[in-house]
Amino acid sequence: MNQSQDGLQQQATSGNVCFVQSYAKINLTLDVLGKRADGYHELATIMQTIDLYDTICLTRLAEDRVSMNCNRPELSNDYNLVVRAVQAVRQKLGLHQGLAIELHKRVPVAAGLGGGSSNAAATLLALQQWWNLPLSMQDLWEIAASLGSDIPFFLTGGLALCEGRGERITPLASHWPATMRWLLLVKPDISVSTAMVYRNLTPDDYTNGGWSRAAEVALQTQSKLQASDLYNSLERGVLEQYAEVARARQEMLDAGAHYVRLSGSGPTLFTTFDTLTEAAAVQQKLQSQSYEAYLTHAIHPGNNPITYF
Repeated sequence: MNQSQDGLQQQATSGNVCFVQSYAKINLTLDVLGKRADGYHELATIMQTIDLYDTICLTRLAEDRVSMNCNRPELSNDYNLVVRAVQAVRQKLGLHQGLAIELHKRVPVAAGLGGGSSNAAATLLALQQWWNLPLSMQDLWEIAASLGSDIPFFLTGGLALCEGRGERITPLASHWPATMRWLLLVKPDISVSTAMVYRNLTPDDYTNGGWSRAAEVALQTQSKLQASDLYNSLERGVLEQYAEVARARQEMLDAGAHYVRLSGSGPTLFTTFDTLTEAAAVQQKLQSQSYEAYLTHAIHPGNNPITYF
């Protein structure tokens, strides 16, 4: 496994136990180009890994079974993407090695941050290295894409342009604006149906992908990236359909955020700051209003340095 893959997992193994860190992401931009013949939507989105992660512990079992235990009880089942990733590997290679999975969730669930997708990708990479499996990156990509549209991104992480359903990944050089050093995420206490958000899109919400392309160029040429450039085709519909999200956005602005954007299909909102002092002050104000507020930053999980400009 190359350095970037190893770094992505932040893997620690000892005999029959493997610990893995599984990082979340934000959508810096999200263009929806239109609906495809297969029922999915064609996307162009800039995604970035962030330093907010779940921890997965994998333990070998003598018997031929896979078990799941999560600190979020509703995720302790065979539908969990980690279990599905393990079973996909076992089925593809005809393996009978048993595994006990423990998942400590810190990334908010169903929040537009890709937590479940990241869990699946980190598990695939961990098994490939830990069990020394004869799986190429193409094999892993095929398994990942079969499980979910966001999962292939997490096989590499960092900064990337994702197209198609999100499964076509173009890794980008890790350039990031210094004015966006600190990321503040706010998760309203509400669940948003991704399927419903996409169903409620109107033709006016569709773009030609220009927002994501422009952001890509600005980042790669280390040019100024304006808050107004961070477009999300889903944001209008989410703000109109979910009053709690619209209220959280306004309260972030009232607390001192210079702008607020939706990550993915939400409901998580994010803003950025160039100093910790300002970021922490806004976070404290929002936490005093009982919001889940996470202060984090962009990372490249492969331990590749980020160039700030």
